[in-house]
Amino acid sequence: MLVVAALGGNALLRRGEPLTAEAQRANVKIAADSLAEIVRAGHRLVITHGNGPQVGLLALQGAAYKPEEAYPLDVLGAETEGMIGYIIEQELENALEHDRPVATLLTQVLVDKDDPAFKKPTKFVGPVYEKQEAETKAEAAGWQIAQDGDKWRRVVPSPSPLEIPDMRVLKLLLEQDVVVICAGGGGIPILRRDDGSMIGVEAVIDKDAASALLASQLKADALLLLTDVDAIYRDFGKDTAAPIPELTLEEARDLDLPAGSMGPKMAAAGNFAESGGISGIGRLEDALAILERRAGTCVVR
Repeated sequence: MLVVAALGGNALLRRGEPLTAEAQRANVKIAADSLAEIVRAGHRLVITHGNGPQVGLLALQGAAYKPEEAYPLDVLGAETEGMIGYIIEQELENALEHDRPVATLLTQVLVDKDDPAFKKPTKFVGPVYEKQEAETKAEAAGWQIAQDGDKWRRVVPSPSPLEIPDMRVLKLLLEQDVVVICAGGGGIPILRRDDGSMIGVEAVIDKDAASALLASQLKADALLLLTDVDAIYRDFGKDTAAPIPELTLEEARDLDLPAGSMGPKMAAAGNFAESGGISGIGRLEDALAILERRAGTCVVR
């Protein structure tokens, strides 16, 4: 099977942990050990990942140095894609004992310049703050902020992904049996100008939406959306809460899930399942079990 595995933020940084290279590497090592099981089981693998905390941190560092010379979000997205891809690549090679080639591909993703997301930012980036500190920073830097759980964070535009221009390169790598890490942080957001040339744009694409598009365009067999929750729950937070092992596309779309957490994952799972593949949502540590439908929540058409 061809499997696209999307690593949630917990694969890189757990809430409350410092944004250090050491903390991220420790978490990536856990992720790599789990993903290596999929490869050893005989499946081809493409890996995507988030970058919200990292891209926000780089933006803060740039603003602290020379605000008027700070790099735009598309460039910061490329930087984080390379940085995180490097760590995943190295740890996965170690987990596979270097018996399979692994490569990171900086991936451009086309968006629409008229996407309404540019007028209504919703994508969380950077560290979490108490409300007063977030408001102070937002006023000083011209940010927009929103509540994230019991904290507050910066939000930026998150337009829908339309096309992956680097698909030809990705397919060439897969034909050579390379495990590919790509579309990190949802990919590098770009626009197509009237003359056909490409240019970056200030945004951060949702990683799950980009992963679903990637899986569909690759005609993958399965999309795994890996997080720190073992499954989708019915009556979540109530005494009657229970995991849901399988959902039809219609049942999945009828669920009322939080927009800031499981909502985007279920939307991505539904979009891919509609194309005929199998979508699985669950814990990173259960990746192979989710693929084999022994854990997590499976969404099918």
